[in-house]
Order: sequence, then C-alpha cells, then structure tokens
Amino acid sequence: MELRFVYEAGPCGYDIYRYLTSKGYDCAVVSPAHIPRSAADRIKTDRRDAVTLARMHRAGELTYVFVPREDDEAMRDLVRARQDAVKAQRVARQQLHALLLRLGIRYSGKKTWGPTHYRWLSDQKMPTPEQQIVFQEYINTIHEATERVERYNQHITALVPSWRMAPVVQALQALRGVSLLVATTTVAELGDLTRFDHPRQLMSFLGLVPSEDSSGNRRRQGGITKTGNTHVRRALTEAAQAYSFPARISRVLLKRQEGLDKDILDIAWKCQVRLCARFRRLMAKGKNRNTVVIATARELAAFMWAIAHKVPVPV
Repeated sequence: MELRFVYEAGPCGYDIYRYLTSKGYDCAVVSPAHIPRSAADRIKTDRRDAVTLARMHRAGELTYVFVPREDDEAMRDLVRARQDAVKAQRVARQQLHALLLRLGIRYSGKKTWGPTHYRWLSDQKMPTPEQQIVFQEYINTIHEATERVERYNQHITALVPSWRMAPVVQALQALRGVSLLVATTTVAELGDLTRFDHPRQLMSFLGLVPSEDSSGNRRRQGGITKTGNTHVRRALTEAAQAYSFPARISRVLLKRQEGLDKDILDIAWKCQVRLCARFRRLMAKGKNRNTVVIATARELAAFMWAIAHKVPVPV
C-alpha cells in the first residue's frame, strides 16, 4: 500500500510537507480557495474535510500550491516584511493627514512627504497641547516607518547577490520599470517562472486576465479575476506605469543592463517598443488609464516569462 498525504495551505507553512517528503512520502499542499464545495453542504467538520480532500486528491480535482525551497521562502519573507513596513508607513501618513484635515490645516504644495513638506509640517502648531502631542507622535511614527523601509531596502540589496536566483533577478531588471525590488518580489513569490508552460498560465495565475460570464451566444467579460498572488500583481501594476512614456534606454536602465546577454537585451527592447506603443494607442482610444495599466502589466508578465527561459536556474 502506498501512502499519499494532502493538506490545505495555511499559516503553519510547509514544515509538514518538507518533513514528509524528506521521509520519502508523497505529499501535496492544496489551495483552500480552489477546493470545490457544494452550496448545499452546510456541515463542516475536520473529519468531513479530510474525507473530501482524500477523495478529490484521488480523483485529481484539486489545485495544488507550489512549495518553495527554504532559501527561496526566506527571501520571500524578507520581501513581504518590507511590504508590511511600506503599509505601516502609508497608514501612519494617512492618520496624520486625517488629523490635519479635521483641524482644517491643508498643505498648498504639489508634492507631499518630500523635504519641503516636512519643513512645512515642522512649522505647524496644533490648537491644543493634547493635539500637539498626537501630531508629534504621528510625525515620529512616520520617520520610524520610513527608516524601517530603508533598512529593508538595504538588506534586500545586500542579500540578493548571494541568492541562487540572483541571475534571474538581474536579467529581469533589463525590462523597463522592473527595478530590483520588482524583480526580487516577482522571483521570490513565484519561484522559477519556467514552471509555467505558457505565459497565459502566468497571466492567469496572477489574476491579470478578464473575468467572464458567458452562456450560449452571449459573451460577457468583466474586470480582471484578481486571483493568485497579489504581491506580484501589485508590483507589475506599478512597473507598467513606466510604459506611458516613449521608448528609450535611460542611463539607469543602461546600467541595469550591463553584462547581460544580447538575447535578453533584445527581448527587453522588443517589450519596451511594443508596450510603449500599445499604452499610447489604448489611451488615444479613450480607454481608462487603469485598464491600460492592467493590460500593460499582463503583457509585461509574458516578457518576464520569456526572459526567465533565457537564464539557467541553479538547482
């Protein structure tokens, strides 16, 4: 008798999977969001869930989670910790802005959170001592969060070169808009991009394809599905903004492309020419900018997939 194990992905991570596979057992981790469930089933117990998983696993009706290597998971934890720090910084800024808005204090400048804005904040005096304390604590929290984000940036910059996926990260930076953080986030979250047989699979995994509700002769498409990895989808959406400008190789991009193979550079230039022209063409048709950005991010993922196939990944 051959034993096979399956369990749902959750906060406990992949220790069970790694332990069982190290003992030579077959084990799979299932995506809870993709487990088929009947709307009429109103009874949920651990035993019923286990029986359902076993039955569907035997029938091959489950969607399995890609389990990263331990070193890849460590880099992913570092990238996600930076994203948590960025979120904390954003929340602190929103809280300060809400306080000033309630007190009728408005900044007349164009760019916020720069040196000029901070100097303006230092000149503000709150109506009461209590509010002055709150104001200063918000300022201190913002400074602490900003320093924390910067520390994470320095750690990522220092640790990526020693990571086994560093060649892929470096190659992806040949693309316009794909900085070190975007490339590291993509590779840390997705692992080896070549595990996807076709770029459409990658697009679908990232939730960048349109949703659809069709029946008979009627075909209706809606917004993107937003399934899969939200971290990479957000990073690619930000990277796609760079293609709103004409195609060119800037000094910063030229420095990132130093030492890369010609095949990778050719893909990067082809990507830039195509996406910059498509961005302008869709905007000229009157498309919503957010829709254009998502369409650009979807194609950018395909070019990243193509570049990943040009870089050998160390085992």
